[in-house]
Amino acid sequence: MAPKKGNKQKKVVLKYTIDCSIPVSDQVLDPASFEKFLHDRIKVDGKVGVLGDKVKIIREDKNIVVHAEAPFSKRYLKYLTKKYLKKQLLRDYLHVIAPNKTSYQLRYFDIQGDEEE
Repeated sequence: MAPKKGNKQKKVVLKYTIDCSIPVSDQVLDPASFEKFLHDRIKVDGKVGVLGDKVKIIREDKNIVVHAEAPFSKRYLKYLTKKYLKKQLLRDYLHVIAPNKTSYQLRYFDIQGDEEE
């Protein structure tokens, strides 16, 4: 049996957005350091920091946009975001929310004051 010709698969590029606008406007979070953290920590083919052509991280004003080829999990971005918040001692004040299928948003916890009854 002869090998099939033209059986190349298309590269599926996924686009994920992390919206950091709320903490950045309050000057709590630095998007440049967060971008560097992601660049240094994202694993591609089991290797850390070697993104190659498979993953691109772009900072757009107060957002971080990650373009990645198909086997890349949105959940992995959430894990790394939480790890960054923990490292910056912000995990007690900020949490990661998924407003839609392709993005995350960093928001403050809603802390209600203890009211006497």
